[in-house]
Amino acid sequence: MLRLLSICAALSGCASAALSEDQAPSYVALGDSVAFGYDPRVDLTRDEVRGYPEVLGERRGLSVANLACPGEASGGFVDPRGADNKCRENRLEYPLHVEYAGTQLAAAVELLAANPSTKLVTIGLGANDIFLLEQKCGRVLSCVLGGLVTTMHDYEKNLAFTFAQLRKVYDGPLVALTIYNPYPGDSTAQYAIDKVNEALAHKVEAYGGIVADGMAAFAGDPCKGGLLIGMPDGSCDVHPSEQGAAKLADAVETALGAPVE
Repeated sequence: MLRLLSICAALSGCASAALSEDQAPSYVALGDSVAFGYDPRVDLTRDEVRGYPEVLGERRGLSVANLACPGEASGGFVDPRGADNKCRENRLEYPLHVEYAGTQLAAAVELLAANPSTKLVTIGLGANDIFLLEQKCGRVLSCVLGGLVTTMHDYEKNLAFTFAQLRKVYDGPLVALTIYNPYPGDSTAQYAIDKVNEALAHKVEAYGGIVADGMAAFAGDPCKGGLLIGMPDGSCDVHPSEQGAAKLADAVETALGAPVE
């Protein structure tokens, strides 16, 4: 097994990830359940799932190390004690695509340091920051709007730390995928998502990265459009269907332009 370099001292939470020699990635995917490919219909203790990173990797001939964790919020991404929407519990219940201890950021930095030929990094974070605020507020508009200032302050701080750490070990293409709105009729959710997407775009561009427009990819009603996972009762889950994952991969490809060499 290839043991990755230990450089945890610079990070809040050590990581220890292992990949075999033939699994050395050319593409590292980071994020939450959207990148992970979460599907509520699947037994995740037994069955593997695929998200947009796997679709994109196949298209571009890139080997993928998908570190994404369902429920990951920006706080838990950078700090083992940070705000978390059950990513830590999920990691105990079923395996991630890549096994690691500690934070996702620490694992990503360690992996990138050990694989300097990595050609692409994508990241999608922020939806769970909003979900945590909505849960705290019981979706009461005045509470959400009042709490959004603190949420955004913490989110921007976590993003700045994340991109600064990634850029210490990786100077290649860095793509941030903006969040789509699974509830297009919910103006409160749309307002909060727009704020998160603005912050994500601003921060990644400040660190020489680019933005992939996940919001535009899911324009209209993503449930009726077949972009969200259909449930037996006729409703839709908030996670992308296979068609939705392909649309998000399209968005990243549009942002990247020519294939990564």
